Amino acid sequence: MTKLSVNINKIATLRNSRGGNVPDLLKVAADVQKFGAQGVTIHPRPDERHIRYKDARDLVPVVYTEYNIEGNPIKKFMDLVLEVKPTQVTLVPDADDAITSNAGWDTIKHKSFLQEVIAEFKRNDIRTSIFVDPVLNMIEGAKETGTDRIELYTEAFAHEYGLGNEEGIAPYVASAKLANELGLGINAGHDLSLDNIKFFKDNIPGLLEVSIGHALISESLYLGIENVVNMYLQKLK
Repeated sequence: MTKLSVNINKIATLRNSRGGNVPDLLKVAADVQKFGAQGVTIHPRPDERHIRYKDARDLVPVVYTEYNIEGNPIKKFMDLVLEVKPTQVTLVPDADDAITSNAGWDTIKHKSFLQEVIAEFKRNDIRTSIFVDPVLNMIEGAKETGTDRIELYTEAFAHEYGLGNEEGIAPYVASAKLANELGLGINAGHDLSLDNIKFFKDNIPGLLEVSIGHALISESLYLGIENVVNMYLQKLK
């Protein structure tokens, strides 16, 4: 079964919009695990506009499943991850002002940088994953960085699937097959939803984990978060 890691950034966005502690981020993290999610994901950005660095620390005693911290490996982020020591760190090449992640790493251009960063995390027993587009030479480049896993950036698939084009999954299938041959673990995320997750999961060989936030929280406004988590779990079997 592919694991579900719930990205709780949107809970922090809602909390921060009003001030105070409603909704309670820590309670939501505890609840999604109670409802069956196998992991919790956060993506702190330098301006702390949603997840705060303090949240990352406060979640340590709360997350008893897999704890995944995503972000651009600037010094402040690296120091945080090395302090918190999550299960996994996912490296994302975000600009400081990015609204959301919008591209994978150029694993060839940034090979030396990624090798250095990944080696530091692995010395501290933190599993590593890097955000990549479904491009074969980028998958090959990812292998050279020493990363444990890749996270396939799925926005393009989600867009094409929404238009009725199931062939949009083809580069993801090819990338997954190559990753499996190279011994890389496969995660995926971005714009995955209840509408497209089963098709994606059924077609991607060796898919270990998906990280879903925006869609899952939005769907929960209508259907309830416990119900939605379980709907994802059913589709990921």
